[in-house]
Amino acid sequence: MSEGYGGLTDEELIDRLRDGEAQITDYIMDKYKNLVRKKAKSMYILGADNDDLIQEGMIGLFKAVRDYDAGRDASFFTFADLCISRQMYNAVQASRREKHAPLNTYISLYADMTETEDGGNGAGLLNVIASEIEVNPEQLMIDRENVADIEAIIEKELSSFEKQVLDLYITGMSYSQIAKVLSRDEKSTDNALQRLKTKLRKAVKL
Repeated sequence: MSEGYGGLTDEELIDRLRDGEAQITDYIMDKYKNLVRKKAKSMYILGADNDDLIQEGMIGLFKAVRDYDAGRDASFFTFADLCISRQMYNAVQASRREKHAPLNTYISLYADMTETEDGGNGAGLLNVIASEIEVNPEQLMIDRENVADIEAIIEKELSSFEKQVLDLYITGMSYSQIAKVLSRDEKSTDNALQRLKTKLRKAVKL
């Protein structure tokens, strides 16, 4: 039966699911499992276990299938992307609260993420800082003392919201994606991103 679903749009599949074709849920879950794996890979730099992230992502995908409303939401892909990202990030935050673990800045500095489809930088934190001071990342001598300085600024000078924005930005998300995941408006999210970039520049010793 699933072979016959290939020519249908996601929205058409959801309509048929609502009409009682329960097996469509499994079809959509299988269709989007690679998206979940891709997002788990980008979130991994925030310190979570990859298998746990995949599991959380599949939960987010299931919620998207369950809750999608064509009359209210954007395309199913966009809605699913948001649900998966939000579920994963909430899991990362919960894990941190249990472990009392800060952002793993040293890993994030050098993370090499690809550019996102809607304009996210896809850059590690080092690239974020470098872009603000108009030098190449290779020109910055970042040692563990510098990393400690950056971690201190993140912990002491960034607000809770700015830390959340930074978390998601270094995974490659654009500010518009971040706004959706955090349920905030784009203007306040972009403003937070600009503020945190300014604060982080102070931690770099040239």
